[in-house]
Amino acid sequence: MNKTGIAAVIVAAGAGTRAERHKGALPKQYCTIAGIPVLSRAVKAFLNDDNIEFVQPVIAPEHDGHFSALGLSGPKLLKPVYGGAQRQASCLAGLEALTGLAPDLVLLHDAARPFVSPETIAAIALALQSHDGALPALPVTDTIKRSADGSSIETTEDRTKLWAAQTPQGFRFEKILSAHRKAANHRGTFTDDAAIAEWAGLDVVLVPGDQNSFKITTPPDFEHAEMVIGRMTDRETRVGSGLDIHQFEPGNNVRLGGIDFPHDAKLMGHSDADAALHVLTDALLGALAEGDIGTHFPPGDTKWKNAPSDIFLRFAAERVLVRGGRISHLDLTIVCEAPKIAPKSTKIRQNVAKICQISESRVSVKATTSEKMGFIGRKEGLMTLATATIELPREDD
Repeated sequence: MNKTGIAAVIVAAGAGTRAERHKGALPKQYCTIAGIPVLSRAVKAFLNDDNIEFVQPVIAPEHDGHFSALGLSGPKLLKPVYGGAQRQASCLAGLEALTGLAPDLVLLHDAARPFVSPETIAAIALALQSHDGALPALPVTDTIKRSADGSSIETTEDRTKLWAAQTPQGFRFEKILSAHRKAANHRGTFTDDAAIAEWAGLDVVLVPGDQNSFKITTPPDFEHAEMVIGRMTDRETRVGSGLDIHQFEPGNNVRLGGIDFPHDAKLMGHSDADAALHVLTDALLGALAEGDIGTHFPPGDTKWKNAPSDIFLRFAAERVLVRGGRISHLDLTIVCEAPKIAPKSTKIRQNVAKICQISESRVSVKATTSEKMGFIGRKEGLMTLATATIELPREDD
């Protein structure tokens, strides 16, 4: 990823009373998880990320001593500023503090979410190349009921359209600053920065969230966090492979990796026949031990006829996140006599990285021929091979 001016605002001005473990406890952001304060974990996640240039903490005036006791330092870390009574005011205070630096992009993060992954930061930064805002979110898996009085059920929501928002939420700095300034005079209540951006008419998209990036709200959440620390330090590497072969049929374009190659034929297949995205999907599902592309998207189902194959790869990448894992590397090889792949191999890398919401540096694309031997040499079709390397929480045998 090309480095740009990215700043992070860490909102930590809340009292955190619901998370008190006992009377007189510190605010939750200063309590420890495995010996390290919640706020320290959140701030260091951004200080240690190469894509972040500045980190702006926002604290309560009465928390000066607590913050100093953390011992945080570094050239990226800015002097904390004071927030307001509500989160919205604290975010605006953090944004205003950055006006002199004028970063290109800004990430707004709740200090109560101590586990921020570099993959999430990279996915947001990538999305902001073409959108005003981006927020990580997880699909809602529980059945959701609507009730006005907390007793009678009004309706059952369609959970397929519901997503649980997380932070950090990223935006183009000038646009979200302007939106926050306008929202400060608005009578309504906004529960997150994306809501302000939406109200201001900004273009905001979702990127895959992280199950580990939950918000510490109540005392049991600290116990959950301790368990997450245990899982994060006990991970295993999984490797999956895939192989796909497609015939050519009459046509004028071949799609590989979501990129179009003008040709005197096209690939035969039920969907858009993108053999590159198909084989990457199979490799990820293989690493997860969750079957193959046909298991989840049966070719006999008319729903998938002519469907764009990025749907399949995005599904597989999201399954890695849902399992609490991350994609370490994707390696794709395309074997064909024609069309020539090399001139557009970089575009394939960029597109695969975008679909999977990972850094382009984690995607490899290679092309070769069969030296004019066999069905590939006769230009009757092509073959793709892929290897996916992922990390998952270690499972008990």
